[in-house]
Parts: sequence; C-alpha cells; structure tokens
Amino acid sequence: MLRLNQRSSIQRFFSDASFARDYANDRVHLSRVQRAILTVGAAAISFANPFRGDMIACLGETTGSEGLAHCHRRLLSTAEGRRILERKPRISSSTIDLSALKRLPVGTVGRTYREFLDANNVSPDSRPLVRFVEDTELAYVMQRYRETHDIFHAVLMMPTTMLGEVSVKWIEALQLRLPMCLSGAIFGAYRLRPRQRKLYLEYHLPWAIRTGIDAKFLLGVYFEERWEQSLKDFHREMNIVPLVEDQPTPERSD
Repeated sequence: MLRLNQRSSIQRFFSDASFARDYANDRVHLSRVQRAILTVGAAAISFANPFRGDMIACLGETTGSEGLAHCHRRLLSTAEGRRILERKPRISSSTIDLSALKRLPVGTVGRTYREFLDANNVSPDSRPLVRFVEDTELAYVMQRYRETHDIFHAVLMMPTTMLGEVSVKWIEALQLRLPMCLSGAIFGAYRLRPRQRKLYLEYHLPWAIRTGIDAKFLLGVYFEERWEQSLKDFHREMNIVPLVEDQPTPERSD
C-alpha cells in the first residue's frame, strides 16, 4: 500500500501557486451592503429551492468567514493539514486519474470514491469556483471543502439522497462550523419524507452528531495521499463507526 507521506501517482499534479493566481482573476470584491444583499437573496432562494447549488454556494461564501478561519486553524494544527495548505491540491478530472482509482482494490479509499461517483452519476468537476471570500487562504479552504464534499459522502458511506445529504451536513456543521452546513442540516430535514424522517430521527441524526463530535477533522485529511488506504483502516484511524455495513477488506481487482 502507498505510504501516506508520499505523493500518489494517481494525483497528476499539484496546483499550489496556481490557486492564488486563478483566484485573483475570479474574485469578486463586495462592499458590506452588497454582501448583505447577496446573503439575504441567496438565503431566500436556497430555502425556497434547496437544489439551487449556486445559491447555496454563494450563501456559504458570504456567511462563512468565522467558520473558514476555524477550519484554517485546524488545518494548521497538523502536519497533514499544513501540507494541504502549502500545496493547495485540487480535485478534478484533470488532477486525479479517475481510471487509476477504478483499478484500485475494492475497499480502498480511492476505489470507494470512484464507485461513489459512478453510482451517483456525479463528477468532481461540478463544484463551482469560490468568488466572494476576501482572503485567498480562506478562499482555498472553502474550495477544498467543496471539492472534498463528495469524498466525505463516499468514506462516510452516505448516498446523495436527501437523507444522506442531511446526515453529512450535520457532520460538516459540527466539524467545520460553517453556517450554510448547519442551515442545510436543519432545513433539509424538513423536506424528508415520513419514512426517511423516521430513519433520520432513530438512526441517522444520532450517528451524525456522534460522528461529527468524535471523528477526527475530515477536512484535514490529505485524501490524495490515501487513495490506496483500506477504508477499514481509514475508519479506525479517523474514529468513524459507519452507520451502514463497512466495506470489504481490499482485494486486488481484475
């Protein structure tokens, strides 16, 4: 298995300095009044239509400064987190060899992530670029969160259903302290169907709260260095007890 302190060949390249350069071109500066108007508008649209990912992303940027600062401090507190901030890796089809992930043994972190993408018909290229965060370092933290959100789903073994999304949002809210995660967890629960609500109250919510509190900081995981780690070992290391049955021990695929 790949040693966790080495760069995986599956990661095609690192974009360290390029993020700051690209963000300088894309950033939109807002006055306090503009930020307030944008926040209110994004909140109203997001509440009315939780499938407006662009508005949810906007709300996260305009309300997340304190949470992002908290995440930045936690990243700086570990060697793995500091490597993330130093190298600023990106997760997309141009930086990750998705075909190589598919060839990894079943039950590894990378294979689990690739299977999640396939099963849920999602792409790592679907996350919008951050535009409204003033500080470049905090903007990267937000970008990293967006690009690892699907990996969180995969390693937590939560699908992209409303029930799975609300469960992951509770874990993110407790760990990241981003207001948009908390609002998504609370208001998303109101949209659950009766059967989902029963599962949510009896199983998913207690599990999500326990995981959010007990698990190590998921945003501080350098997943690109861990693709070949078994999911069982990852769960043990991160202090995660899966709600659903765990993945099998890795076996080399054909």
